[in-house]
Amino acid sequence: MSAFSTERLAQVLLAPVISEKSTHVGEKNNQVVFRVARDATKPEIKAAVQEMFGKKDEKLDILSVRIVNVRGKEKRFGKFTGRRSSWKKAYVSVKPGQEITFAEGEVK
Repeated sequence: MSAFSTERLAQVLLAPVISEKSTHVGEKNNQVVFRVARDATKPEIKAAVQEMFGKKDEKLDILSVRIVNVRGKEKRFGKFTGRRSSWKKAYVSVKPGQEITFAEGEVK
């Protein structure tokens, strides 16, 4: 069991990042990209992924977690300028032969 509360772990992972780059990284390096809370740490992200995607009979082996702070873009609204909010994403590497599936009972 992890040292973090299950309530906190449920708030760490916000969404998977689905893009062309994240799909390429996932196929090439066996990584999954997540949008995470801005105050999340690497140990919290690792524990949250193991809690959410680990199977009961088999432990999910996470090799590494890399974090990137993404700055929000400046946008114009007519003559006014604004800024989108900054966010954080995490690249989670899993052991070769294992994978993270997002949908239970997925039909192919």
